[in-house]
Amino acid sequence: MAEVAGADRLDRADGSSQGGGADRVDQADGVDGADGADRSSQEDGDPGGRTHGLLADSWRTYRMVAGMWIRSTMTYRSSFVLTLLTSFCATFFDFVVILLMFGQVEGLGGFAFAEVALLYGTAGTAFGIADLTMGSLQRMGRRVRDGSLDTFLLRPAPLLAQVAGDKFALRRFGRVLQGLFVLVWALVLLDVEWTPLKVALLPVTVVCGAVIFSAVMVLGASALFWMQDAAEVTSSFTYGGNNLLAYPPTIFAQDLVRGVVYVVPLAFVNWLPALYVLGRPAPAGVPEWAAFVSPLVAAACCGVAALAWRAGVRSYRSTGS
Repeated sequence: MAEVAGADRLDRADGSSQGGGADRVDQADGVDGADGADRSSQEDGDPGGRTHGLLADSWRTYRMVAGMWIRSTMTYRSSFVLTLLTSFCATFFDFVVILLMFGQVEGLGGFAFAEVALLYGTAGTAFGIADLTMGSLQRMGRRVRDGSLDTFLLRPAPLLAQVAGDKFALRRFGRVLQGLFVLVWALVLLDVEWTPLKVALLPVTVVCGAVIFSAVMVLGASALFWMQDAAEVTSSFTYGGNNLLAYPPTIFAQDLVRGVVYVVPLAFVNWLPALYVLGRPAPAGVPEWAAFVSPLVAAACCGVAALAWRAGVRSYRSTGS
């Protein structure tokens, strides 16, 4: 009798526990489903949440892809150091031209050596950062032409982050070091009246300049969806723009200066902020306060670049598009 009673109690306990467990699972599923539906509905109704999620996914993807190539590069440390020094020296020859020029003249377009060095350093550092992070986009034309872009489209990750991080070339950091070297040299030689506003403007100039250059690179890569062989044309706005901004605007024709200010806003990379730091008037009739709108210009360039990239991806039809 005791065994029968014990068996009955065990059966009832098992049934109660199974029933309670099933109820709890059902309740949990219901709660999870409701929470998931709520989260989905909130995300659908919150464009800011979708944008934040896309940016987070893009950063995570870019970090993973670039990190893989960095680890591969650092496997051969001696080779990396040599290529880094080679990159530093090769880009420094551009500044050697300015050094030789000032060995023959005392000024260039009314600018002293230290002032030209400031222009060169800010432009070179900003472009170096953009080239380091987004330089791989130059291969977009070849990827579209041979269909290798399809490989990236098959992966469940943001396309731009994959393409920008692929074949990440850490040797390009030599260009950043060279620009920083010249910038520090210029700051040591400059004789200007420093204010807290001017001191804060310099790092903002470099960061915003890098963002503007990066946006121009994305615009150029977007154009390669339709013009696969136009990489040199797009490079004229990036590498050519960097060379242009290294010199004072007073040595160029006013029509060219207006184009750099009002059409392709590369003047906001360093010309306008640097001229404010130097106490010189802005070119092309631009008001003085324009030296502080580089962040707004950078944000606008990013918006235009995002729209162009989206249009390019939508037009892609694999090889031959």
